[in-house]
Amino acid sequence: MNRPTVASRWNLELLEDYQRRWKNDPSSVDESWRNFFEGFELGSSGGSPPGGADLDAARAQAAVTRLIDAYREVGHYLADLDPLKLKPPRDASEWLEPSAFGLTEADLDKTFATQLFESGQSTLRELISTLREIYCRSVGVEYMHIRNMRVRQWLKERMEPNRNRPDFDQKKKRRILLKLTSAELFENFLQTRFVGKKRFSLEGGESLIPLLDAIIERSSKHGVGEILMGMPHRGRLNVLTHTFNKPYSLIFSEFKEIMTEAVTDGDVKYHLGFSGKHVTAEGYEVHLSLTPNPSHLEAVNPVVEGRMRSKQRRFKDGNRAHGLPVLMHGDAAFAGQGLVSETLNLSQLPGYDTCGTIHIVVNNQIGFTTNPEDGRSTRYCTDVAKMLEVPIFHVNGDDPEAVVYVAELAMDYRQTFGQDVVIDMVCYRKNGHNETDEPAYTQPLMYDVIRSRKSVPTKYAESLIASGEITSEDVKIITETITSKLESSLKEVQDQDGPRPPQRRSFTSQWSGLQARWSFDAVDTTVPAATLREVAASATRFPEGFTPNPKLQKMFAGRLASVEAGGPIDWGTGEALAFGSLLLEQIPVRLSGQDSRRGTFSHRHASLADMKTGKHYVPLNHIRPGQAGFCAYDSLLSEAAVLGFDYGFSIDEPHMLIMWEAQFGDFVNGAQVIIDQFITSAESKWGRSSGLVMLLPHGYEGQGPEHSSARLERFLQACAEDNIQVANATTPAQFFHLLRRQVKRDFRRPLIVMSPKSLLRHKLAVSKIEDFTSGTFQEVLDDTVDPARVRRVLLCSGKVFYDLLAQREAAGKQAEVAIVRLEQLYPWPAERLAAVLGRYRAAKDWVWVQEESQNMGGWSFAAPRLLETLGKSFQYVGRDASASPAAGSLKVHQAEQDELVQAAIGADLPHLVASTPVRSVAAAKG
Repeated sequence: MNRPTVASRWNLELLEDYQRRWKNDPSSVDESWRNFFEGFELGSSGGSPPGGADLDAARAQAAVTRLIDAYREVGHYLADLDPLKLKPPRDASEWLEPSAFGLTEADLDKTFATQLFESGQSTLRELISTLREIYCRSVGVEYMHIRNMRVRQWLKERMEPNRNRPDFDQKKKRRILLKLTSAELFENFLQTRFVGKKRFSLEGGESLIPLLDAIIERSSKHGVGEILMGMPHRGRLNVLTHTFNKPYSLIFSEFKEIMTEAVTDGDVKYHLGFSGKHVTAEGYEVHLSLTPNPSHLEAVNPVVEGRMRSKQRRFKDGNRAHGLPVLMHGDAAFAGQGLVSETLNLSQLPGYDTCGTIHIVVNNQIGFTTNPEDGRSTRYCTDVAKMLEVPIFHVNGDDPEAVVYVAELAMDYRQTFGQDVVIDMVCYRKNGHNETDEPAYTQPLMYDVIRSRKSVPTKYAESLIASGEITSEDVKIITETITSKLESSLKEVQDQDGPRPPQRRSFTSQWSGLQARWSFDAVDTTVPAATLREVAASATRFPEGFTPNPKLQKMFAGRLASVEAGGPIDWGTGEALAFGSLLLEQIPVRLSGQDSRRGTFSHRHASLADMKTGKHYVPLNHIRPGQAGFCAYDSLLSEAAVLGFDYGFSIDEPHMLIMWEAQFGDFVNGAQVIIDQFITSAESKWGRSSGLVMLLPHGYEGQGPEHSSARLERFLQACAEDNIQVANATTPAQFFHLLRRQVKRDFRRPLIVMSPKSLLRHKLAVSKIEDFTSGTFQEVLDDTVDPARVRRVLLCSGKVFYDLLAQREAAGKQAEVAIVRLEQLYPWPAERLAAVLGRYRAAKDWVWVQEESQNMGGWSFAAPRLLETLGKSFQYVGRDASASPAAGSLKVHQAEQDELVQAAIGADLPHLVASTPVRSVAAAKG
């Protein structure tokens, strides 16, 4: 069967049309058609439609055009990318054989039109040789999946004229050698001076150091003032010393563990961050920061993106060109960790865009002990990045000049197009996963090859000596200079008499004026009534021509009326008053999460859609001229990446109310790594404070196991050293003061809020205007009953308070039963709780009540603290311990809830402990 061709007699009409367009304006047709018509003109003296011999020439020219595009498409399969050469390049030769395009041996010396040569033409033989030089050497490029013609053309114009190879001067080559040699000697020094110590060396991937250096040096040409990096532990010590200029002496002190009395619990040396200034060869200053990262390899990705977004906001850089995020990855992690694709998916979204990240995959061709064929289903570890339609550069790590060339090209691309770009540096890992591992247990063939290899720095030095660009004496001087510096730095550490003075945390720059210590001291969070009315009124004004939803128009009018009348003010109104009042005090507000603009439970409506045009209007940004800005973003359907992003934003912006909201509190499960590795522990490990607020809708309302519990118990289990705040506010005013308190105090801690669902519209969950204009957040809310008459005290937290209130009234026990609300569970308000509960001296029964199962909720956390605070054992009333958070049946749930509140108030229900087919409710001693 004959292969179809571009030109044939049945599409002559189309050809004639394209030919007319090409003659009038060559740029009006695709490049493949331009090449076709140029070739046709070469083989034809006239402009008539092709036929006979002319048709054969046109067919051959079209075949050549397809051949060129094929090399652009799949040439990377034949590229020389693997330094170890364990596997031959993928056999794509049949795809690129001239015969596959209908070309024959007789065509090899024929002349064809091609823009790859200045003359505009070449023989097919020359063309194939050139295409292999461009696309099949040390650099393999994937870019034909990009639909944007301008991007593809830019890449072709950058790569094809220079044959995709660098042309560096001697000075630049010496710099590359210096960086490589420094990296190698540092690793060798650590290996011999600190035998048996883990360091996760960079050996085999030393080209990473000149790669990073090239990005930083190139950044000066683009006006980049800040580069923020994230990376895993492999090679981190080398990057810290040779990219961030962390003194050798500090590294050696960490190895000898003579640093200081620990101010914090700290972390291992290959997880730590660092920052400093880098002065480029041209004298341009760039600030560099490396974000601390745990061994959850890719967890730092969204944190870096959030930090950079925050910095870019501070730079007031609309193009986001001044700040550059750089993320380093391992090959197995880039392919295997879902956070990679989640973070990539953030990259072009309005609330999360940082205008491009340079991704560097240090491709060791192994994951711990797992081979690529067992670790991914794709050809390349970088295939996940194709969803963004951005270029992916594969480069042989044993060719440091090609690595530096690709780094500069990637930097130029990011600054030109404001998009992510990926560098896949294919190298190897000289040692095992750590320096004590034996890699030959699992990869004997690979490590036979590795052990017989010369290092990258050695091979590069030899090539420069062979070309006469340096001498062996030059290499000797470089080596001796670096070794001497390493030796003197180690001696400096060994000569220390004792531990260095403690490194106290400093609060500088945007953190100036803040401090680390937690305090229960109250701050003024009140707002004048006139200001509250001004905020409420803003939602009732709309731009000219804007058509609001009539239901929302009515809702906002009702909110204004409630504020003007002094109450009752519901939850949504209280929240809006908190946001708006902060904006008028020049404190910006950022809210992000799934469906957070409307609110999962349709209570917020922070952004309004025009009923006719669909355009959005944000009332809170139009309260008063000169106010701070309010941003609300509906995020992608991700928990981990978005929470990580907002956490990262918060650690670089303390003077802004930054909130992440879960669609349902249960969904926070999907972000557990970010919570455990950053939010609850970063202060202890790395001395990093955060004022992030997590809003987690929580409450047992019969919606089943996945829509009831925000896993309060998990947060409480992580509480220590005043690391986070955990609250469950039950009134709009309490929530108002809680949010305002978060940015009014002189310290920052993450705030976990068990947000309500049914209370958003509960008739009793309302506040008066004076609750906002006076008072403050109360960690404990007392009852209003006469304490002398109370015989039974119920202590609870959250929405169950209103169920207990209704049951107490139904049982006629308003006088003898007191209901006390614990609004903040951590930091534990011992003094306030003791003062409140101490009023009930006549009480005989002390009961902890919760909706959650006994092994969940706050009981396990509160019980020992209540005993310590009050010297009393509390009874427990709540659901029995269970594997699932809640019943799936609304009927079962309601039966449980009825029994629970009856037992709490004091009803005699002996059947509660009987064996039943449904989850029972226990009233047992604590």
